[in-house]
Amino acid sequence: MMRRAILAAVLVGGGAIMALPSAIQAQGLPNSRTELAYSYAPLVKRVSPAVVNIYTTTTARVPRRLPFPFPGMPLPPQAGERVQNSLGSGVLVRPDGLIVTNAHVVKGAEEIRVVLADRREFEAKLITQDERYDLALLRIEAADEKFPFLELRDSDSVEVGDVVLAIGNPFGLNQTVTSGIVSAVARSAGGINDSNFFLQTDAAINPGNS
Repeated sequence: MMRRAILAAVLVGGGAIMALPSAIQAQGLPNSRTELAYSYAPLVKRVSPAVVNIYTTTTARVPRRLPFPFPGMPLPPQAGERVQNSLGSGVLVRPDGLIVTNAHVVKGAEEIRVVLADRREFEAKLITQDERYDLALLRIEAADEKFPFLELRDSDSVEVGDVVLAIGNPFGLNQTVTSGIVSAVARSAGGINDSNFFLQTDAAINPGNS
């Protein structure tokens, strides 16, 4: 996410994170904080189709070891390969299949697969990434497809105390929703960069949400 340009459903180091209600009012749901007090279901139905699960495959080199080594016996010098799978979450930000996710989710990936909320599966390519800010852009490879998406919004509308919903793929449990509030704005992140623009939330974020 670039400075002052975050998602109506925001990606801040973990899944799709919606800071409500200001950024969402432009989308038509909900109209007031009072409406949010009763149920988040209409909002979740509105935004969750744009939240995707990301699965990656990488090949790592590992040293070969004897199954029953004897004391003093040197290990074989040859190295083997091991396929590693990982998972994460992302948000569609354009109808042509552009996805924002975290850079660590796709780092070193040889294959990237994206699964939509309706369970359709597509291959995706890495467009660019910024490891310093832990952000990456992917594009789904699907000609003539139009995907649900969420628009970028101004983070200045987010206030401490606003309700937050986090939608993602924690532990591989797709379309999981947790809630909380905005705990702080303009946070720094321990030397990651020199700009104080992170949002802090107490909504539950687990491995796979990013």
